[in-house]
Amino acid sequence: MYKDNKNKIIFFLLKYWTKENCVVVLACQSFVFFAIFSIIIISIAIRMKQQTKAYLFASFAVLCWSTVGSAFKLALREVDFVNLLFWSVLVSLLVFIVFITAQRKWSLLWKQKPKDVLMSALLGFLNPFFYYFILFQAYDVLLAQEALTLNYLWPVVLVLLSIPLLKQKIGIWSFVAILISFAGSFVIATGGNILGFQFTNPYGVALAVGSTVIWAVFWLLNVKDKRNESVKLLMNFFFGFLHILIYCLSTKSIVFPKFYGIIGVTYVGVFEMGITFFLWMKALSLSKTTAKISNLIYFAPFLSLIIVSITIGEQIKTATIIGLVLIIGGILLQGLGGFHEIRIFLKRIMQRFPFH
Repeated sequence: MYKDNKNKIIFFLLKYWTKENCVVVLACQSFVFFAIFSIIIISIAIRMKQQTKAYLFASFAVLCWSTVGSAFKLALREVDFVNLLFWSVLVSLLVFIVFITAQRKWSLLWKQKPKDVLMSALLGFLNPFFYYFILFQAYDVLLAQEALTLNYLWPVVLVLLSIPLLKQKIGIWSFVAILISFAGSFVIATGGNILGFQFTNPYGVALAVGSTVIWAVFWLLNVKDKRNESVKLLMNFFFGFLHILIYCLSTKSIVFPKFYGIIGVTYVGVFEMGITFFLWMKALSLSKTTAKISNLIYFAPFLSLIIVSITIGEQIKTATIIGLVLIIGGILLQGLGGFHEIRIFLKRIMQRFPFH
């Protein structure tokens, strides 16, 4: 009798600890993150050095962003990419409303000019609507490791677009850095078969790389917007949700997710799109210099690969690691040896908002 009950318990645990269901993985991740978040909140109330608090906030933000690959992929097993977009952005919008209320910044919303509202309507279309519309499709058809590493090309695309749009100049080091990063993306896209010139999934690669262009355009426009960051986030996600709602109503694609799906979209909305923005901004405000915490963001892609391997069970390809090292290496070279104006511009963007 005891053995039968024991076997039933083991069978029950194994049944739910499968790569086909996201509930256990996301629930465990959520528990860990809530525990860390509680420690961070408690640390604010005790006598801790300000810079230490900045490191805690930044580390938690990086940890959250490191789960992007696994969270998206697991959630997409329970809902389609359109419903993941709709429900996760709705959750994020609610998170932003809570934070704006806690920060008592509603008065700033009423001080906006009509041009500010129009700017948010445009930015909201680019992100979260169009960017995640493309990115979620990329995760749907690619391996998580491929989608997340290719998505880290956006700082390189940002520099390229800044040349015609912001009249930035590019030096020889910047050019070399860009070539190195794109070589890394080529290694990933071909699965290491660089001489065969055969992409593992051309459609998925096009989506992943295309999302970096959308993200770069978004931040080139966003950097010109001098409004409060919290207000911009709320306004952008408000209009982004309206764009998504119009699309979903016109295509009749809204489906209320089941239990596993609710956990997936909530996790993505809270940890990938929601509180992490505020944690990073809080870290920047507490740090003596942004350089002290900005370097932490380079741990995110490598942590992401480890988490993808553990939670999803993907065997990390050698080509993925080599490609990621080349991409990050190119970005670091851009920051260290690039032309002065490009270097300062990229540093300013990366400090305001890191890899995602």
